[in-house]
Amino acid sequence: MKYLEVDPSTAPLNLLLEADPSESSIQSYLPDSWCYVVQEGDDIIGVCVVKPLNGDVVEIFNIATHPDRQQQGIGTKLLEFALMQLRQKGVSRIELGTGSFGYQLTYYQRQGFRVDRILKDHFLDNYPEPIFENGIQHKDMLRLYLDL
Repeated sequence: MKYLEVDPSTAPLNLLLEADPSESSIQSYLPDSWCYVVQEGDDIIGVCVVKPLNGDVVEIFNIATHPDRQQQGIGTKLLEFALMQLRQKGVSRIELGTGSFGYQLTYYQRQGFRVDRILKDHFLDNYPEPIFENGIQHKDMLRLYLDL
């Protein structure tokens, strides 16, 4: 497996849709982003999209691993690779938004991310279709951060 920074236009949409079900949302943050991937042979099996916000602050907008390759540590290694690359770019703070419950939240917390604030009704106001996990509808977004 190879971990690489690639042009964001090469990120496979089907993989990005695993983490963000809105194609229009993906198209809004993909330009001007940094894209990190894990490649196995010719196949991209993991992707992480990071967008500079201002100065030394960036936001992770998407991180996904192919469904057949989840729970194997690939996403964690990809995130660790991205964090290393971001440190080398002089980034000091990483932010992201995720649901207020579920495996994504615990995944980020295991990596050291902390809760900054809550955006009430974010998933209700910004996604045309409801997003459910384990039979519960996502409504509020937690904003997380990690200081490098």
